[in-house]
Amino acid sequence: MSVRRCLLAVASLCLWAFSSASFAQGGPPAMPVSVSEPLSKRVTQWDEYSGRFEAVASVEVRARVSGFIDKIDFRDGQIVKVGDPLFTIDKRPYEIAVESAEAEVARNKAQVDLAELQVGRGASLISSRTITEAEQDSRKSTLAVARAQLKSAEAALRNAQLNLEWTNVTAPIAGRISDRKVDAGNLISGGQTGATLLATIVTLDPIRFVFDISEADHLRYSRLILSGALASSRDGANPVRIRLSDETDWKRTGKVDFVDNAMTARSGTIRVRALVDNKDQLLTPGIFGRLQLFGGEYDALLVPDSAIISDQARKIVFVVGPGDVVQAKPVTLGTIVDGLRVIRSGLEPTDKVVLDGLANPMVRPGAKVVPQKGEIVAKAK
Repeated sequence: MSVRRCLLAVASLCLWAFSSASFAQGGPPAMPVSVSEPLSKRVTQWDEYSGRFEAVASVEVRARVSGFIDKIDFRDGQIVKVGDPLFTIDKRPYEIAVESAEAEVARNKAQVDLAELQVGRGASLISSRTITEAEQDSRKSTLAVARAQLKSAEAALRNAQLNLEWTNVTAPIAGRISDRKVDAGNLISGGQTGATLLATIVTLDPIRFVFDISEADHLRYSRLILSGALASSRDGANPVRIRLSDETDWKRTGKVDFVDNAMTARSGTIRVRALVDNKDQLLTPGIFGRLQLFGGEYDALLVPDSAIISDQARKIVFVVGPGDVVQAKPVTLGTIVDGLRVIRSGLEPTDKVVLDGLANPMVRPGAKVVPQKGEIVAKAK
């Protein structure tokens, strides 16, 4: 039994010595790696931009008349509807003004009635020459003046009534109101200029997302529009997808409703605006978000992110070339589509992309490998 073990040990030693000699003469054995051609697929391009949400409408609430604030009829930050009462200004001075205007109207009506009566009497007296035609003309003139004064008094009454109505400050738009800027008991200024700011209201649904696109992207979109591959956002409504800073999926959708008419010279960008539904009112003006803008469709090559390595400032994909030798190809990356990375440039459809073993130092440019058939599969949606 011991002789047999000795023979086996000698045989193993000889085999190890032969293998070591072969390794020393021919170098290390070739590393097996999985390779596959990049997946060819027609994909939809979504270009990403950063931006912020803005209200569709924003109104500064100011009073049209001056006076003391008697009452505040809202809670800071609440949702208001059009016409909801917000502030009540002391009505007493304006009620007195209305009563004075009504009295002036009544006085002028009495003067008109008297002037009409005198003109009517003069018509019967002029035929008997009791009065002269000049006196009758004077009576008619007095009637015309009285009527004009009545119209002026009626206009003053309507103005007084309007000022009284404006003592009730109501919501001009529906939305969320800010906190009050003045408290009850304060004297405020009203009117067209210099009026005191009372509060602000912003609309919530729908809401706008405002972002800037670069000159290069703007030119690319313009060329796509001229070629008919993309509809103009000025004429139509190109779709967008949005996610917030704490979201991973592009759940929110909207449509572009405005593109500015000029590039900003300082930044070299043009402002674009999208309209987004906000039924749950989660989106608040000023919130930051990321937007994907529909940029047309194109034929793309896709590889898994695990097949891409970084070389300083470059992104590289290893491919197996003639003689099963590894080659490095710098590539330009695109977005993620169905779990795979779009390669914008640097790869050919017939390239054999190395899918695994990239961490092994034996898989490097110039090294010989043993390619094995692999497969690149897109994730199901």
